[in-house]
Amino acid sequence: MPVQINWPAVVGTAIPNLGGIAGGIITRRNIKSWYEVQLKRPSWRPPNWAFGPVWTSLYCSMGFASYLVWRDGGGFEGAAKLPLMVYGSNVLLNWAWTPIFFGAKRIDLALYEMQLINVTAVATAYLFHEINPVAGYLIIPYCLWLSVATALNYTIWKDNKDDPKLKGQ
Repeated sequence: MPVQINWPAVVGTAIPNLGGIAGGIITRRNIKSWYEVQLKRPSWRPPNWAFGPVWTSLYCSMGFASYLVWRDGGGFEGAAKLPLMVYGSNVLLNWAWTPIFFGAKRIDLALYEMQLINVTAVATAYLFHEINPVAGYLIIPYCLWLSVATALNYTIWKDNKDDPKLKGQ
């Protein structure tokens, strides 16, 4: 018997990772030349190697949650429309953070943008839960990791905001 592939689930799970891959390229270019050399970073930050696996697993769980909501909420024509729009906004905001922080080296703007990510992530969890409780729960680890990312972004901004080399960045 041939294996049947659930293409909507595969595509939904893969979509968030597309921006993650692009962001990884931008990040890698700036880790050794900027992040590790020019910035003061807190001692409690996760090791650099942890970010790839953590984000990949979070993106996969977010993407699968979006599939569950799409499936159970009638797709883009049903009750899933608003939750998926909020989720899509969140994914786009998430993808934009890396080019702002690592590409443009605008720690301050990345911190402001992070607040939009947080709000849309919590809204996504709530709205997903209304359609499929498991989908809402799948967003919780993402929200928790965002709290770590927000604290890290804030601390890096606070510890580097007066550095004359970073002014205007």
